Amino acid sequence: QVQLVESGGGLVQAGGSLRLSCAASVRTFTSFTMGWFRQAPGKEREFVAAITWSTYATYYADSMKGRFTISRDNAKNTGYLQMNSLKPEDTAVYYCAARYGPVDSRGSYDYWGQGTQVTVSS
Repeated sequence: QVQLVESGGGLVQAGGSLRLSCAASVRTFTSFTMGWFRQAPGKEREFVAAITWSTYATYYADSMKGRFTISRDNAKNTGYLQMNSLKPEDTAVYYCAARYGPVDSRGSYDYWGQGTQVTVSS
């Protein structure tokens, strides 16, 4: 069983930064992949980024490249999403997700966090 607990959301002005955290309770990180998704009101869930835990390979949606950085701290069993140069259109609920297997940008993850609200004011 995997449990994911997110934190770090909030209200920020356009151009600002936030770092989201996802603390993972897992038995093993072998073949473990963590992803971040977001969903804005009235819109479909959108892939943001993902990381393979063991190799530290990272993947991003094209629109996030250069502004968002995904990372993980193995000692803390925690993944992070650093978001810079935030825009009002980044406003959404951000979800941490996990699966045992390769990166998937379509949302085929078995475990999901509760979500954390990110609001970017103009």
